Amino acid sequence: FITELSQKIPHYHLRHLVRPGLTGWAQVRYRYGSSFEDAAIKLTFDLYYVKNISMILDIKIALKTILTVLSRQGR
Repeated sequence: FITELSQKIPHYHLRHLVRPGLTGWAQVRYRYGSSFEDAAIKLTFDLYYVKNISMILDIKIALKTILTVLSRQGR
């Protein structure tokens, strides 16, 4: 699936510049996606994270993740 996304979505490979984790900027900012369009939108959030990586952004992601789990608003 990753190979197919890399071929169809420009710059998709750049999202692999950071190691995957339990959560991420794309996960807390956009719903679960199952289409190429959703993958392209989530890529914009992943690239934002790669460009703006910081401890503050990591804390925001962690807090948003905790709030989503506790409020049961996950999708």
